[in-house]
Parts: sequence; structure tokens; C-alpha cells
Amino acid sequence: MNKIKKDLHQIQTEFGKWPKAKKIVLISILSSIGAIFQSAGGFLPGVGYFISPLATAPIMLCTIFSVPLGFASYVLTALLLVILQPAELIIFPFTTGLLGLFIGISFNLFQRKLSHILNGAAGLLIGICILLYGINFPVLGPAFFRPFNIAMIGLIFIFSAFYSWIWVVLCTRLIKIIKRIYFRNLPK
Repeated sequence: MNKIKKDLHQIQTEFGKWPKAKKIVLISILSSIGAIFQSAGGFLPGVGYFISPLATAPIMLCTIFSVPLGFASYVLTALLLVILQPAELIIFPFTTGLLGLFIGISFNLFQRKLSHILNGAAGLLIGICILLYGINFPVLGPAFFRPFNIAMIGLIFIFSAFYSWIWVVLCTRLIKIIKRIYFRNLPK
């Protein structure tokens, strides 16, 4: 994982040298892609539900480049969803968007893959619990809409950890691809 941390540091250093306008354009494009992915469930019923989880990737990438810009991308994507698909606005901030933020932040703070997985799982668990028990929104469907119990929280955590693991693996591959394509002049 140290190789990923080194690659990430080199990418962040080069990204820090970019002019503000170029950073804003990149964040805007990634936020737009995230909003389109998230709203796919409403525009393309059935197939769109397989596309909408991809909204995590743009938020995660923005946060990996820069935590403040990642948060800005998270907010911008939510604002775009108000226009594109308001029904998705309750899902995005608490699930896919929050997962992208937590994993992106963990790549900035920690070196171990397990830390990234647990951090992402914690973010997703918090978001799902807020939706289920705070807002009383059945995000997991009516079968999981029950009063608060520890067994349900355990199942949600197991799901969150597995889902976070998938995104951490994808993110490590994305970092390698980004370095190879966009930052190929960096030392190996």
C-alpha cells in the first residue's frame, strides 16, 4: 500500500500546482458526472440502478486530489441533483456521496487498506442509519424498515464493509491509471 501512498502524494503535489481555474473545471466535470450517474436510477428504471452507485467514484477522486475540493464536489453534486432528479437527493448525501467522501479522506489520512475499508464502511453505516432511524426513510427496502436493533446494525455494517472494500480496490486501480495517463512524467 506504500506504493499507492507514494503515487497519491505525487498526484496531489502535481494537482496542487494546477491553476485554480483548471481545478474548478475538473471538479465541475466530475460533479456533473456524479450527478448524472446518481440520477440514472430515475431516468433509466432498472438499468439505471446499476449505474447510480458509480456516483461514488467522482466524489472519491475529487476528495483524493484535495479534501476541500472533494467536499465542494459533494455539495455541487447534491445541488445538481436538485435540478436533475430531486428524488435522488435524499439518497446521495447519505450513501454514495458520503462513501466517496469517507474513502477519499481515508486515502489522505491512512496508509493501510483495512483503514480505508473501515473508514468507508463507517461512513456508509452512519449514512444508512441516519436514513433508516433518523429520517425513517426505508433506503434498504420495506423488509429492513424495522425498529432499531443491534443485529440489523451488524448486517448493515457487514454490507457496508463489503461495499467499501469493492470501492477501495477500484480506487487503488484508479490511482494507478490516473498516474499512468495524466501524470506520466512523474518519477516512478
